[in-house]
Amino acid sequence: MRFAPAILALTTSLLASDAYPPPRFTDPARVSRLESAIPQVDQLFRKYATDRKIPGMVWGIVIDGKLAHVATTGLRDRETNSPVQPDTVFRIASMTKSFTSLAILKLRDEGKLSLEDPVSKWIPEFARMEMPTRDTAPLRIRNILSHSAGFPEDNHWGDQQLSASDADLTRWLRAGIPFSTPPGTRYEYSNYAFGLLGRIVTKASGVPYEKYVQSEILGRLQMNDSAFEFADVPASKRAVAYRLKPDGTYSVEAPLPHGVFGAMGGLLTTAADLGKYVAFHLAAWPPRDDAETGPVRRASVREMAHLWTPANLTARRTNGVLTASESGYGYGLRVSSDCRFEQVVAHGGGLPGFGSYMAWLPDYGVGMFAMANLTYIGPAEPINQAWDVLLKTGGLQKRELPASPALAKARDHIVNLWKAWNDAEAKSIAAMNFFLDAPAEQRKAEIEALKAEVGECTAFGPMLPENWLRGQFNISCAKGTVGAFFTMAPTQPPMVQHLSFRKLESDTVRLGAPTGAPAGVSCTQ
Repeated sequence: MRFAPAILALTTSLLASDAYPPPRFTDPARVSRLESAIPQVDQLFRKYATDRKIPGMVWGIVIDGKLAHVATTGLRDRETNSPVQPDTVFRIASMTKSFTSLAILKLRDEGKLSLEDPVSKWIPEFARMEMPTRDTAPLRIRNILSHSAGFPEDNHWGDQQLSASDADLTRWLRAGIPFSTPPGTRYEYSNYAFGLLGRIVTKASGVPYEKYVQSEILGRLQMNDSAFEFADVPASKRAVAYRLKPDGTYSVEAPLPHGVFGAMGGLLTTAADLGKYVAFHLAAWPPRDDAETGPVRRASVREMAHLWTPANLTARRTNGVLTASESGYGYGLRVSSDCRFEQVVAHGGGLPGFGSYMAWLPDYGVGMFAMANLTYIGPAEPINQAWDVLLKTGGLQKRELPASPALAKARDHIVNLWKAWNDAEAKSIAAMNFFLDAPAEQRKAEIEALKAEVGECTAFGPMLPENWLRGQFNISCAKGTVGAFFTMAPTQPPMVQHLSFRKLESDTVRLGAPTGAPAGVSCTQ
């Protein structure tokens, strides 16, 4: 029998939904818990603004796809004593890089370019450019997108190139680019790289970079108050750019005009628009069967937040507390993990007169951002402190993964085997290696010995999935709790390849995979 494509797609989707249920939030009080911390979060931002002598700042919190809170402090214009408002427009500098990355991925998804394309396909000057070593592989779009092209870090120089013309860029390219590291070997932040991506967007789309981003990204997200040109923003809404001088006074920074390097840092936006943007990124999680609604596929947005180029690993002990973090770069986004969170996605921005930062926790559905009108001030600190405040509410919780049908079915059989071992039932769920690893008699004896140690068992807990094909459930017994951990084999249908029972120190212990599979992020004191 043959099915129409639409029917076949629907059938496949339904089967996938049943076999692979997406994680979900389970605490009905989660949002109210998070919102209870907003006054304390506001205090952190206001203190930061005061301590750093920031003329004006706006910040926001995004929860579950909506801008849950916006607050401001200080002045957008010191001369007129005009306060920062929620609709005040700030330049977000290098946070623009993620918009450029979205444009590249959208063009990739449409088949107009490949991340594996040699840069020389789109920028012919690279075909004649001298590489640092004879064995250097051709530079690819993926390299310049992930800061692994080997170009030198150029923040101080790059900031002043925002208004460079297309002719300027062509002249520089013809002269060549010096390398600081061998391409493809390590992380090195490059504004120049994202200027090149802007040219690639222009060539692949057939329209100027800023027009493509405006129509295909900003417009589709209804970021209607965002722009690349100061002239497109009413003077009454612009945040005036300031520099704090050594004597404690302020000078006005002249706005840098938009040019070919705008792809690395030229965008201007408001709190409401940036809230939509953060919400859009958060909406890419979890992977699921829902229809696509954004300007770029959810899978591509998640691809941006993968750590493609590792940068550093740090660990330190402060006041007896051990902290550690790993960070690197995705596509236009920084990606890190620390003792609290397995994945933090973020990016900052700094230009003369402005500083900004945005960060979100994909697994928690929460993001924050802040924009300020002071040179190079990056409000990452209060956002990082705010995560700790939200954690203390108990509302900052990850989505919980429901048990897949394969795990649930195997659990029921394993419960029966614990109660009374049966060779036939064990064989019905066993992968081909199961009895080769440990014969039936050995497995039965191990269960009986553990039952003798823990006494009568009265309750069998629910599945605690680690993923769709691995997890554990706990057994409550008279003299303690037993954890039953098992992993399914990559067969269809999935069969049990590993099973172990162990007495636990507490019913909150997660056994983890015996082969060293990751069990999350934590720091041992």
